Amino acid sequence: MRKKFCATLTILSSLVLAACNTTSSVPINETNAQAAKRITQQNIIVDGHIDVPYRVQNQWVDVTKSTENGDFDYPRAVEGGLNAPFMSIYVPASLDNSDQSTALAHKLIDSVEAIVGRAPDKFALAYSVADVEQNFKENKISLPMGMENGSPVQGSLDTLRVFYERGIRYITLAHSQSNHISDSSYDLRRQWKGLSPFGKEMVVEMNKLGIIVDISHVSDAAFYQAIEISKAPVIASHSSLRAFTPGFERNMDDDMLKALAKNRGVIMINFGSGFVSPVARSWRDNRTKKAQELATVFGEDSQEVKDFVEKYNTQSPYPFATLETVLDHIDHVVTLVGIDYVGIGSDYDGVGDSLPINLKDVSAFPNLVEGLLERGYSENDIKQILNQNLLRVWREVEVIAKAG
Repeated sequence: MRKKFCATLTILSSLVLAACNTTSSVPINETNAQAAKRITQQNIIVDGHIDVPYRVQNQWVDVTKSTENGDFDYPRAVEGGLNAPFMSIYVPASLDNSDQSTALAHKLIDSVEAIVGRAPDKFALAYSVADVEQNFKENKISLPMGMENGSPVQGSLDTLRVFYERGIRYITLAHSQSNHISDSSYDLRRQWKGLSPFGKEMVVEMNKLGIIVDISHVSDAAFYQAIEISKAPVIASHSSLRAFTPGFERNMDDDMLKALAKNRGVIMINFGSGFVSPVARSWRDNRTKKAQELATVFGEDSQEVKDFVEKYNTQSPYPFATLETVLDHIDHVVTLVGIDYVGIGSDYDGVGDSLPINLKDVSAFPNLVEGLLERGYSENDIKQILNQNLLRVWREVEVIAKAG
């Protein structure tokens, strides 16, 4: 990708090598593995989406210490260099249009605050780009928050403002079902044909408050309406590319990527195998289709359905994606629209056991960086992917909000 080679000279070789290093920034004799470890330890790494709050809601564990299960805890984050993961305040679509939706969102925010409260020497909340940068200087892991599913807003701009005051800095407008804000990519009922009237009003208010508009999960029509309305750049906090998964609307197609780049936004690549690998996508789609056929005859909770799923999983083991597959998605964005519009949105703790080989938890970020180096990305390129692109969007959102 951006490899630049300097001719080998026998005279003044040190000067020539120094010139080479202005593009690669990799010290002489440093292996890619060593460089990857250094880069991850010396730089901010922003991950757009990690589902720790909902994980600890389901089964409490203390992620300020080592944990046996899950994809995130403090020791593994330190090992991987992850220091600015957006904590996902995820509210299931099943709670849409209920007070429980709003109550759960507040409870999950409480849980993030509790993590910081238990280990203020390790973690700190982050309400701004400045907070992230200051926490990094103090060797603390920032925990900014994004809300996955705007359902808790419940049609109230006053409630939206409360969530901003509590620290929500992006909102994924919908999740797996159409809600009062937006149609979902997963929901065949396109009741709004994009955004609802309130959804359009809410995007405007999000710009005024300084909340990033997140278009992961929404329908294509909702995406285009959101970027048309928003004065600020938008993000896809944890999405991948439809070029690799044809027909999977949850991912973004090339026209959407071009529109996102024109909006100055960022797509943050989801690591889940089903998001990045066509083989894994087909495996899950086939299992779902056949299970649904049985469910129409015997019922969703029937033994026949359970037996089929168990047999399917045994006879056709899940085809995990690899690190290389994830890198292919990053390459595609860079080739199509440029290095400025791609970031990382792993979906750790949110995609179950479907994570790719060599990217199984947050300790694996050096593997990702090593892979980027091997594909010819410069150190400056990698910094853009790891933090600068997302922080640039966040800063612009802050500036637009201050301007009113």
